[in-house]
Amino acid sequence: MATYIGIVHGGEGAGYGLSFPDLPGCVTASENLDELRALAEEALALHVEGMLAEGLPVPQPSPLATVMAAPQSEGGIPLLVPLKLAAKTVRVNITLPEEALRDIDTFAESHGYSRSGFLVSAARKFMAEAAE
Repeated sequence: MATYIGIVHGGEGAGYGLSFPDLPGCVTASENLDELRALAEEALALHVEGMLAEGLPVPQPSPLATVMAAPQSEGGIPLLVPLKLAAKTVRVNITLPEEALRDIDTFAESHGYSRSGFLVSAARKFMAEAAE
């Protein structure tokens, strides 16, 4: 799960605003910090879901040092916000060698994964490493 950095501005009495430097236009505000955190997660998910629905590329989260060096972050406080997208599952039919399937099932079970969960995790890890 990706984690984006939101920048909090404002303070008690004036309320708080939060923006995501990696996602221009993705903002939220609240009178208190606890509510701001929940609203930030919601705003982030809705913004990214909208981008995906429109076929727009979603940028990878920038490192903290990069975000904090940006002019719009000056005087702000970073808040780590996990991206929690609603997962839509799709059933697929694949063909695997019997021995490979047995090895996958054995490994997955011994490490607390379902077959599907392990395959998704392994595929994501492989894709992340290939992108480096």
